[in-house]
Amino acid sequence: MDNNIEPNNCVAARDRPLHRALVRVHALTHLPRLLMVLMVCLLVLTVALVWALITHDVHVGLAMALVFLIFIATDWLLLSALPRLGLSFGPVEPSLLGLGLARLGLNVALAFAYPLIARAGGTSPTSPGVLIGILYVIISVAAIYAFVVEPFHLTVTTLEVVTDKLPPDAPPLRILHLSDFHVERITKREREVLALAEQLSPDLIVLTGDYLNLSYVYDETARRETRAVLRQLRAPYGVYAVAGSPPVDPPEAMEALFAGTDITVLQDEGLLLDVRDQTIRLLGVTCSWDPAEAAQGLDRALRTCPEAEFTLLLYHSPDIMPDAAARGVDLVLAGHTHGGQIRLPLYGAVFTSSVYGKRYEMGRYQEGKTVMYVSRGLGMEGLSAPRVRFLSPPEVVLVILRGKEE
Repeated sequence: MDNNIEPNNCVAARDRPLHRALVRVHALTHLPRLLMVLMVCLLVLTVALVWALITHDVHVGLAMALVFLIFIATDWLLLSALPRLGLSFGPVEPSLLGLGLARLGLNVALAFAYPLIARAGGTSPTSPGVLIGILYVIISVAAIYAFVVEPFHLTVTTLEVVTDKLPPDAPPLRILHLSDFHVERITKREREVLALAEQLSPDLIVLTGDYLNLSYVYDETARRETRAVLRQLRAPYGVYAVAGSPPVDPPEAMEALFAGTDITVLQDEGLLLDVRDQTIRLLGVTCSWDPAEAAQGLDRALRTCPEAEFTLLLYHSPDIMPDAAARGVDLVLAGHTHGGQIRLPLYGAVFTSSVYGKRYEMGRYQEGKTVMYVSRGLGMEGLSAPRVRFLSPPEVVLVILRGKEE
């Protein structure tokens, strides 16, 4: 499925732990199908042995193994159905192994706890099977929600920014922020994004990178369909974009995607926009995973454009925030983190792929007079990452920029 990756394109990402992990796990997709079947059988055998040894009953072990096998088979069917249903197009093997290991972990934990539970409450031999069944169903429901439901539960966030740098009596500016498309193929999510872009009637649209899914950077069908999406984005005062992560938006891919569109791609540069008789300085900086390079790109962009009362910066990652605040940027729009893509209750993002960890994981932040909004984005990670969102639904952001009343 993901045979369109050029390994040399990953060199820029070598220092990112998440990327290294995704590349390594992605090797599972190249294993023969028979070997994957054998790995599943090994998981089933492990479940049988653990329960047989703990309960001293082979029949319990076989029963637990059968339940495990039934549920892992349903996982396989779900993952195999996703591309056929036009929902997502990631590899089956890494996600299947992840779900299998989660189910195995529950078995091992409950098996080792079973003797203590039995002594304390007189648990019958059938009770662990019932509990395992309940936990398996919970995992299955969560998986269906994360793979099938939440990735298409597109939300609209309205961000109101009030500033004393714009006239108080002028009409508010409506800026639609879209980030992290990560297109594999056009799905109902991309179609809904286009519908919202029209319904929300923005004055201008800004895009902050990662247009293709990393698994499909060199896939011509994905490029063609991404271009089709980009060409339909229109706003009275223009559409503006910056490149995202280096492995996802290399120069050659950016050129191919934006050729023939009316979108202005900003590369360490800025321009003055006169929107409803209000002038703002719009800066766009090409993403670098080196903070020092990002700061230099911001300085270059500032030098290319005359000063204006209000400065808006487009950058793919929130990691530029300290430098933007130090240089007096008024508003930063970023993405990259996906809000974690998988979030846990109370804890939030499991991983953000930011050098600052969870400091800027999603939403609104302010440092000094600089406001930044980090979008959860639209799409999902590629390579071996499961095409899931959990407690982090895709997001479009409508910025309402208005002058402060005196």
